[in-house]
Amino acid sequence: MIKKVASVALASTALSGLSSRVAAHENSVDDQLKGKINHSVCAWCYGGISLADLCKASKQIGIQSIDLIAPDGFATLKKYGLTCAMVASNGPEWGISKGFNRVEHHDKLEEYFKYYIDETAKAGFTNLICFSGNRNGLSDQEGLENCAKGLKRLMPYAEKKKVTLVMELLNSKVDHHDYQCDHTAWGVDLCKAVGSENFKLLYDIYHMQIMDGDVIHTIRDYHQYFAHYHTGGVPGRNEIDESQELYYPAIMKAIYETGFKGFVAQEFIPKHADKLASLKQCVQICDV
Repeated sequence: MIKKVASVALASTALSGLSSRVAAHENSVDDQLKGKINHSVCAWCYGGISLADLCKASKQIGIQSIDLIAPDGFATLKKYGLTCAMVASNGPEWGISKGFNRVEHHDKLEEYFKYYIDETAKAGFTNLICFSGNRNGLSDQEGLENCAKGLKRLMPYAEKKKVTLVMELLNSKVDHHDYQCDHTAWGVDLCKAVGSENFKLLYDIYHMQIMDGDVIHTIRDYHQYFAHYHTGGVPGRNEIDESQELYYPAIMKAIYETGFKGFVAQEFIPKHADKLASLKQCVQICDV
C-alpha cells in the first residue's frame, strides 16, 4: 500500500511539476528590468514547455518577444502581448544547409520568401531569418556572389513590405559543419554586396565566439550590419553564467553603447531542471 501511494504521488508530482513552475514565474513579481536591452528568447530551446506557457513565463520575466516563431504561432504571441523579433523561415524544404548560395535555388527561394515576407508584414513584425546554405565545394567568393544575386531579387519586395531579411552567422566548427556564412567578415562583405538596409546579419555571440572570438571589438566595428543578437554559453551552449568563458554583462554594455535598439534573444540550451529559472537568471545577467 505504501509503495502504491508513493507511486501515485510521484506521478502526480511529475504531471504538475511544469505547470507549477510556470505558475511560479507567472505569479512572481517582476524585478523591474532596466529597459536598456530589449529581451527575447528562442522557443526551440524550451522543449516540453508549450508556446503558451513560455509566453506566460516570459511576460512575467520582462521578455518582450519570442524568437523563431513561424506564422502559425503569431496568434499565440499576440494573445500574450508579445512580438516576434525574428520570424522563422526554415521549413521542410529550405533550412540552414540549403540556401541562397546556389543560383539554382533562387527561383524557388524568391517565391518561398515572398510568402514569409507577406506573413511577417501582415503580423506587424520586421525581421525574417535566412541562411546561406552549406558550401558543398563552393568557394567563399562564389558563394558570396551567388547569395548577393539571390537576395537582390528580393530586396525591392522586402523594402516595399518594410521587412528585413537577416542572415544568421553560424559556426561550422562544432554545430553546422560546412555552413558558408560562418565568419563575420564574410557576412559583412555580403551586406555590402547586397547594398540594402533591408538585409542585415544576426550576430550569434555563441557561434561567433567559436569562429572569430574578439566579440566586443567585432560588435563595435560592425554593429551597423547587425539587426539582432543571440546568446549562448561557450563551450556547450548552456547557461551564460560563470561556468563559461564569455562575460555577458560587458558584451551587453558594448551592444547598448552602439545605440542598438533591436532585440537580444537568449538561445542557450538550459541544462538545469528548472529551465524557466535559468531563463530568468540569464535575462538578468544581460540586463545591464
